[in-house]
Amino acid sequence: MKSFIPREVESLWTLFTAPTVWAIHFVGCYAAVAVYCAKAATLDLSFETVRLALGGFTIVALAVIVLSAYLAWRQWSFGVQDPPHDEPTRDGRTLFQGYATLLLSGLSFVAVVYAAIPLLFIAECQR
Repeated sequence: MKSFIPREVESLWTLFTAPTVWAIHFVGCYAAVAVYCAKAATLDLSFETVRLALGGFTIVALAVIVLSAYLAWRQWSFGVQDPPHDEPTRDGRTLFQGYATLLLSGLSFVAVVYAAIPLLFIAECQR
């Protein structure tokens, strides 16, 4: 099966992709709301607009994390070999990295969802 994403993409950088996306999402959401609430009187935006923009940002972050998880699953050979991957070979390291990246992607997905939950419940800025 031919993939549209080359295998060269799977490197050590894929291990950091999902946690980095979570961190950017976390800081971006909370900074955007903090700036909006501090400057709400001078802005022509409603809080609903900010919530919708951050909802779109959340969907993009989740999509990038799912792509990272797919690449990790592919690197882990689609889960064919069970852990532990502790052999001192290139294959063992690649399988371990794929498995670790898959786990980090799952954790980052849950963290992005939890960081976005306040967007559902906060209706306006509190003074």
